[in-house]
Amino acid sequence: MKILNNKIKRSICFLLVLSFISGGPSPNDIYKRVRKNQSLINDVYRHIITNYVDDIDLDAFTKLSINNMLLELDPYTTYMEKEEKDGIEMLTKGKYGGVGIQIGMREKQLTVITPMDNSPAKRAGILSGDKIIRIDDVETDEYNIDDAAKLIRGKQGTGVKLSISRVGVDELIEFVLIRESIQVKDISYSGMLDDYTGYIRLTRFSRNSDKEIKSAIKSLLDSNMTGFILDLRDNPGGLLNSAVNILDLLTDKGEVLVWTQGKTKKSNRKYLSKYDPIVPKDINIIVLVNQGSASASEIIAGTLQDLDRGVVIGRQTFGKGLVQTVFNLDTDRSVKITTAKYYIPSGRLIQKPGYLPEDILADSLSQDSLYYTKGGRVVSGSGGITPDYIIELDEVTPLLSASWRQGLFFNFLQKKKMIYSSFQEVDEDTSMIYDFEEYLHSSDLNIFMKGESNYLDMKDNLLKLDSTSIQIQGAIDILDSYFEQIAINQFDEEKDKLRHYLMVEFADYFDGEKGRIKISSREDKDIQKALDILNDSVAYDKIFLLQ
Repeated sequence: MKILNNKIKRSICFLLVLSFISGGPSPNDIYKRVRKNQSLINDVYRHIITNYVDDIDLDAFTKLSINNMLLELDPYTTYMEKEEKDGIEMLTKGKYGGVGIQIGMREKQLTVITPMDNSPAKRAGILSGDKIIRIDDVETDEYNIDDAAKLIRGKQGTGVKLSISRVGVDELIEFVLIRESIQVKDISYSGMLDDYTGYIRLTRFSRNSDKEIKSAIKSLLDSNMTGFILDLRDNPGGLLNSAVNILDLLTDKGEVLVWTQGKTKKSNRKYLSKYDPIVPKDINIIVLVNQGSASASEIIAGTLQDLDRGVVIGRQTFGKGLVQTVFNLDTDRSVKITTAKYYIPSGRLIQKPGYLPEDILADSLSQDSLYYTKGGRVVSGSGGITPDYIIELDEVTPLLSASWRQGLFFNFLQKKKMIYSSFQEVDEDTSMIYDFEEYLHSSDLNIFMKGESNYLDMKDNLLKLDSTSIQIQGAIDILDSYFEQIAINQFDEEKDKLRHYLMVEFADYFDGEKGRIKISSREDKDIQKALDILNDSVAYDKIFLLQ
């Protein structure tokens, strides 16, 4: 059987979208237009199915047509079938059926990054670094992380078999695990960075987030916290209500926190702080963000900025200010539709412009570029949240980039972890960095120095131009020698950075997330800037002065 070619399908879908959204029908006219365009859709569909030259898989064609139709709208409006709803249900329910492991790709193999405490995987003896070769006798070499996670997760009480390859064990180890209800943990770490500064890293906004944050803040207050860092870097967002409830812990009662605006009455809603904050006003707040901070993360950062209750540090956020509503079509299928937009107290729209194709739908809501905080400071309204302090990150160097990309720090730890009994032993081993240098060489990596990739392209073009030219060959010899010399010295140039990230990996192995944060914060420019400002009340207060 053949499916319709893409050009025909996209043309049909464009017609369907256009027939729905072109023009601006009044409420009295909308139902008449829906009936008319629905009839057009049905006629086109019936003629294709009846007359198209090849047999068509109706289920596949229908799903493909719906997806292509929604593709012309914003990227968050999607059609979902049962397996695609799992991520949303994890957020709304705060739990899922699974075995409690974090997985990733290491050396191009599906690998256990860490088993969760008191999980089926942990109790069965699965270890960090184990390679998952098969899931229920299905080979994993062609699976990405998302596909593998779907196979491992399932209904509570059902079983799943994992075939594991482990360093030092010749044969595969088979684990038959019974899935349990796994509670989603949104805080990856909370604790004191020093005697005065509390720190919380929040990774998502699910049903559990506000309860976790409240408990963590109370613990930090009991530890005599005088300054608070909320780390929302790479937090993609989640549930609006969780963000609102967290803001309620930090802002004065009665403050407008966020509002939504859309077509329907249900889409227009204003959220106010209902309770007195649990964080006293004399505790300064800093929020860390980056380009991976989106949606609910931007609501938290932007609202605290607009109310002059916190300082935002990092880099420009993603710019997702659209609200989605899930409409169930039946027990297995649903459609997630953008139904409103987020606005924060200054009136800023978080959504970055350009999310709608200009030839399909004109965004009728105009947007100013400058807005004002509660105290009168100017803030940007160009989409996303612009930090009060923008921190430029160091350029990623060649060996460090390759080590991250290939998971070499993690892999090196798996090979060496048994020779150390504590993190202190690792820290005192001055020869370990040279063991890592040998490991890099043995990994046979294809690493390009800065500018080398462009040079190799130019080299090929020059040789094609005239491979017999003495002048060209002489220039190439000089440049080859230049890059060879850089490569020879590159490890010494990067040695300190490489050792730092090795220490981060070993700290995580021996002391968990607490150890990782303690070591990584030493070289974390965002955290160091936050600590500098929190330790200088004049610098903190200066941010809120009108310029």
